[in-house]
Amino acid sequence: MMGHQAGVQDQLFYSFKLEARVPPDHLLRGIDRFLDLSELRRHLGSFYSHTGRPSIDPELMIRMLLIGYCFGIRSERRLCEEVHLNLAYRWFCRLGLEDEVPDHSTFSKNRHGRFRESEAFRHVFQAVLQRCMAEGLVGGEGFAVDASVVRADASRARRVSGEEFPYGDLDPERATRAVREYLEALDEATGGESTARKSVSLTDPAASWTAAPGGPASLLIRPTTWSM
Repeated sequence: MMGHQAGVQDQLFYSFKLEARVPPDHLLRGIDRFLDLSELRRHLGSFYSHTGRPSIDPELMIRMLLIGYCFGIRSERRLCEEVHLNLAYRWFCRLGLEDEVPDHSTFSKNRHGRFRESEAFRHVFQAVLQRCMAEGLVGGEGFAVDASVVRADASRARRVSGEEFPYGDLDPERATRAVREYLEALDEATGGESTARKSVSLTDPAASWTAAPGGPASLLIRPTTWSM
């Protein structure tokens, strides 16, 4: 006899355990087993006011951003939607079924504000690296570099010559936040001395105007994979 699903009926009580809905071999289970963010609040303590309404837990936002990095979710708006719908994501973020997911605008304010000023991402990276060393995954005795050339997501029309806009003297109206931060970091690394760059991309300043072997000139980036 062919079955037929009854209509939706609201129940007064549900017996639901979020932990049981996440598969044992899920990637987030392995990450959660070794991820330790216990020092994050202390590290960020001085960047929050002692008065006013409580903020969104910074550990929650870091966990959500890790989900975005691990599963290739580049849009903060879509990341919030995915965490709202995905049970495994909610479990990893320590959210219950009825807990609210932060608004996507909160990520932008924190990533470009207190997270950047406090170097929170560097703190998390160092904590993960220390855990890898403690587990014997990283020895720190040597390293290898595997680099490839990838076309940058930047228009060749939005670039200026290094002579027209020398470092440290770039027109503020034409410089995006990424460009300003890149130039500031470059000045700090070189002690303020001019660096030979024929052109600077106003969209992605880390991209270089160059050519891969046998190909036309274009804006390229060189992502690097490190192994230790």
